Amino acid sequence: MLAYGATLASMAILTTGCKKEAQSQEQQAPELAVMTVQTTNESLDTSYPATLEGENDVQIHPQATGFLTKVCVQEGQHVTKGQTLFEIDKVQLQAAVDQAQAAVAVAQANVNTATTNANNNKMLYDKQIIGSPAYQTSVDALNAAKASLNQAVANLTAAKKNLSYAVVTAPASGVIGSIDIKEGSLVSPSTLLTVLSNNSDIQASFSFTQNELLQLTNNGQKTIQQTIAAMPPVRLQLPNGEVYAREGKIVSISGVLDTDTRSVTAKAIFPNPDGLLHSGNTGKILIPNTFNDVIMVPQNATYTMQDMRFAFVVNDSNKVSSRVITVSDLDDGKSFIVTDGLKPGERIVTEGVGISVKDGMTITPKK
Repeated sequence: MLAYGATLASMAILTTGCKKEAQSQEQQAPELAVMTVQTTNESLDTSYPATLEGENDVQIHPQATGFLTKVCVQEGQHVTKGQTLFEIDKVQLQAAVDQAQAAVAVAQANVNTATTNANNNKMLYDKQIIGSPAYQTSVDALNAAKASLNQAVANLTAAKKNLSYAVVTAPASGVIGSIDIKEGSLVSPSTLLTVLSNNSDIQASFSFTQNELLQLTNNGQKTIQQTIAAMPPVRLQLPNGEVYAREGKIVSISGVLDTDTRSVTAKAIFPNPDGLLHSGNTGKILIPNTFNDVIMVPQNATYTMQDMRFAFVVNDSNKVSSRVITVSDLDDGKSFIVTDGLKPGERIVTEGVGISVKDGMTITPKK
């Protein structure tokens, strides 16, 4: 019985030892995802923060002073050229017109009287009943009356013009911006009523760095115009992450470098027939870059240390070793283009990199 018990105890110890060894082996060879790198043709988007502006943003100011009596439009409303936007109190402006008309009538009467006097004096002068000075005085009076009439007519024209300014109309078709002025407010030519954005086309402004401009122009071997002509259509990523349905075109790149930011301003135009894009919005310009026969790896399959980037390469024995790799400066935020350090057919770890994967460990590749 003692021998039998010892045998059972020995078997238990062996079994426990085997289990621990198996568990240790499992711990030493974790199951991780790997990928076999291959060359491929890829198109990556480089993104640039952009600010959107209407093709022609017009500040709307009244050309007359008075109380705002009516706001005829709403913020965000699309209006056509000549449409009424605001109305200003016409009482004082109409009174000015009436007063100017009365002044014209008085001036016209004075001209009539002066004309009669001048004609009568002309007959008396011809008959030598009066002298030349008396006749000349009547002619001067007539000329003065005519000048006063001309001034009165000009004042009437100005008054009528001011009266027309009581109705503020749209100088072009577009979309109404914010309206901060309320009905009843006193407005003048210095008052900004709103901004009218002609947004049938939207202009997106963004910047290239000095180095990016050199790359685009092939270190200055191409002109800005040649660079723009050769650039592909661009896309616009909206603030919610969606990409605008219509493609745009880069139309200008400033040749002047900003001394503070070391960058140049570029502009792209996007068609906006549905009015989805608005002046003042933000987004990202996406410029595609095509690469042929390159190795692409997920960014989470790499890690950095002391300004160097590494990947874990898996050999035929499933042993992991870290390797320095070089990647392109261009990326889409998800993948890297590997320019050096990996060869087609090699396997790399894509899971747990920078967290649980250690140099020299053995793994079990996931199938």
